[in-house]
Amino acid sequence: MTTFLAVVLTALLSVTALLALARLYRGPSLLDRVIAADMLLATMVGAVGAEAAVNRHASTLPVLVVLSLLGFVGTVSLVRFAVREPA
Repeated sequence: MTTFLAVVLTALLSVTALLALARLYRGPSLLDRVIAADMLLATMVGAVGAEAAVNRHASTLPVLVVLSLLGFVGTVSLVRFAVREPA
């Protein structure tokens, strides 16, 4: 049962990552690309978390924290850059 669950989870996360990559490539605006990059990073966090849950270890917790902080700081900084009004 866990093998089946791991295969289904891997397939769903792979489809999500491919769709995010497609939006990252095609995105007509900068904000679309920022959201796609954030979605790709969130998918990576989900994949690392799922791997930790399936293998029952908590050693990847620092990796999850760093990826989450990277996504948050990167998204906020890019949105502030994109929305900045000319002086």
